[in-house]
Amino acid sequence: MKRIKLQMNILMGAAISLCLSAIGNLRAEHFTLKSFLICFVISFAVSMLIGFWIPVKPLTDLLIRELGIREHTLGAKCFSALTADLIYTPIITVIMVLTAYIQASVHGAQIPLRPMLLSALVISLIAGFVLIFLLQPLFLKLVFKLNGVQQADDQNEITNQSAL
Repeated sequence: MKRIKLQMNILMGAAISLCLSAIGNLRAEHFTLKSFLICFVISFAVSMLIGFWIPVKPLTDLLIRELGIREHTLGAKCFSALTADLIYTPIITVIMVLTAYIQASVHGAQIPLRPMLLSALVISLIAGFVLIFLLQPLFLKLVFKLNGVQQADDQNEITNQSAL
């Protein structure tokens, strides 16, 4: 399971970082490959740190049980995506906006930080939720397949093929 967690952390971190870095750079209306790569590397590093320090899946599962949400339902999947989004996206967005703000300020730009941060946060939270909701199940199936684990039925009960 540690291997699956690591692989999911890498895949989700790379996908979210790639998309949010692209969105941020395109919104800045001054897209350069260098700034995109810098944003991607910083965002990916931050997402890896969050993934290793915060047990998002166990936390989400605990909250789903405590709130009485039926597992493996659309509501549970939405709640899971929202929880992960609220953990990852604000931290990454604040770091990315501060990085862009500092770089712009060094070059003499007079940009108000608060509106820049708030608009970026709203857009990132929406994009992050959609990406997590869509990509997490796809990546989970891929990682299970790569590790010889199969899903037994529609309710995502997991059985290890080697146990069969």
